[in-house]
Amino acid sequence: MIQAIGLTSIPRKEQPPAVDNVSFEAHAGRVTALLGAPGAGKTTALRLMLELQRGRGITYFRGRPLHRIPHPAHEVGVVLGDVPGHPARSVRGHLRMLCAASGVPARRADEVLEAVGLVSLRDERLGTLSRGMDRRLGLACALLPDPHTLVLDDPAGGLAVGERRWLYDMLREHAAQGGTVLCSTADPKEAARFADHVVTLDGGRVVADQRAADFARTRLRPRVVVRSPHAARLSVLLAQRARSTQRSVEVVREGGNRLCVYGSTCAEVGETAFRNGIVVHQLADETGDMGPGAGADTEASPAPEHQPSAATDARFGPDPEPGTAAVPNPDPNPDPDPDPNPEPETGTPAPEPALAVSPPPEPPQEAPGGGALRPTPPQPPTSPRPATVTLPPPVLVRPAPTPLRPVRYEIRRAAGVPTGYIVGACVLAVSVLTALLLARIGHTPQPRLLAAWPVEAPLPPAALGAGLLGALAFGDEFRHPALAVDRGTVPRRLGLLTAKLFVASLTALALAVLTVGCTAELLYLVYGSELVALPADWSALTAGWLALVTGCAWAGVLAAGVFRSTTAGLAAVVAVPLLVVPAVHKITEGPSTRGPAPFAGRLRDGLPLRWPFGGEQHLEALLRLLAQPVGGAMALSVSVLLCAYAFTGLRSRVR
Repeated sequence: MIQAIGLTSIPRKEQPPAVDNVSFEAHAGRVTALLGAPGAGKTTALRLMLELQRGRGITYFRGRPLHRIPHPAHEVGVVLGDVPGHPARSVRGHLRMLCAASGVPARRADEVLEAVGLVSLRDERLGTLSRGMDRRLGLACALLPDPHTLVLDDPAGGLAVGERRWLYDMLREHAAQGGTVLCSTADPKEAARFADHVVTLDGGRVVADQRAADFARTRLRPRVVVRSPHAARLSVLLAQRARSTQRSVEVVREGGNRLCVYGSTCAEVGETAFRNGIVVHQLADETGDMGPGAGADTEASPAPEHQPSAATDARFGPDPEPGTAAVPNPDPNPDPDPDPNPEPETGTPAPEPALAVSPPPEPPQEAPGGGALRPTPPQPPTSPRPATVTLPPPVLVRPAPTPLRPVRYEIRRAAGVPTGYIVGACVLAVSVLTALLLARIGHTPQPRLLAAWPVEAPLPPAALGAGLLGALAFGDEFRHPALAVDRGTVPRRLGLLTAKLFVASLTALALAVLTVGCTAELLYLVYGSELVALPADWSALTAGWLALVTGCAWAGVLAAGVFRSTTAGLAAVVAVPLLVVPAVHKITEGPSTRGPAPFAGRLRDGLPLRWPFGGEQHLEALLRLLAQPVGGAMALSVSVLLCAYAFTGLRSRVR
């Protein structure tokens, strides 16, 4: 179960908090709806529960706060809006990436796709999915690690009737198997229809916490009840007046001579009846009363708490179209087994339809059993709901955590979209063109010519490309709640950071080698072998080149992780030669107060150790690399970013 205690958001300047001391419980085996109008604080409350937003209060998931759960994705599945994946990634590739992050077998992706009905769209790109398919994919991402609890923020917003019905059936099935479901919505009719328990928020506070049956009986909108022997004629007249006045009025025929009018008043209904000479036997306002069927509570015929009772489902019937009200069933004991051949399935209207008028009007039809009437084509009755949905099978055996798990995730993340390949192709093209231009102009040293690094440029194209690819490692898609639900928007796991640095290093090394190889080959073809001769100090130059490109990649990864932005990561890479290198150059090349020799010379000449087998040569090469302004600046920048990343991670853990 979920226990939210004292959730309070941090208020803005001179503004009340969006959520103020919100406390409620969501029990296992039930679907709990968090109801409220837009701006009532539903999303803020969910983000406070998931520790995605700073505030006061605490939330327990089966007795433990989220930051105390070792693997939060295995406990809580989250759907917060659209799937924040890269639009060019395939559906199956996105799920397989999350499988690697969650530590479940890759075949789990196919099982979840089959459960949510996306098998035929597994090769489609995320950017081409419709809203309904995107919601299905979001639910698939939440169900992927087989969590016990589902937390969803307005999952049915903007969906069609069929998609909403399927989604709510999936949530009910999850609750029926013992799981906990917490779902926010702004529609009270939907909350009463699909939930077992309704928590109502208004102005950031809990104003009601009640069972769905009590909520439906006491908190739905008022209506006017009319009894007349000429009910059919009166309903037609009310519909005509609604059309003429361009008002949204819903008239529901509840059998016999009883009408329920939504969106009107007793005065208007009585005036219409009086002007047309219609006898009225009853005319009364009912505030929140669902009619004769509302009293059929689950206490009369108890049902399991994780399943809706037959009376509750029959009372609300199928899902209405957006903009129409849920209509009650006049029978206090609805038949759970309706006629196998109901008249609405034939597509022919009933002989005496009541009207639901909402401009522009549509021909009404009567629901099965002589009950409520809808302006839209009728749907088959759903009481009791058949088991038409199937959840993915449970994960019985989870592989033990290994260091390769984050590496597999990072490889799938980087290779699943064409961004890395496009950046690499652009870097090679720019490097080759720059090298040819520098060779034609002349006066460029051979090492810089092979690296396509003009003297005037702060960094070569390969270093900038490596920094950009490193910064993309912490892009927006990595803020998926299934991965970072307990760490805010950026995870602080050391293993994941190590995997990102490792993959970024491999990518940078491959880019550096390809750049030098392509430029050397093209220079040989155009100008001959004199420009590609192997220099005498090729080993030191190679080490410095690879270290520079790898350092840029690391700086991009760490800066994007610290500042939570790809742009900030790339800016940190560019800031190294523009700001840090001049500062380091000024410090290292300036004369010391204790001697005339600069720091770089003392560092190269002051090796007191002489190792066997020439080991001091490698140490000397490393020190010479660090003594260079660019090498020292890059090492200093990476060290500072590592410390900043560790500091922010420790601070988030303390919070």
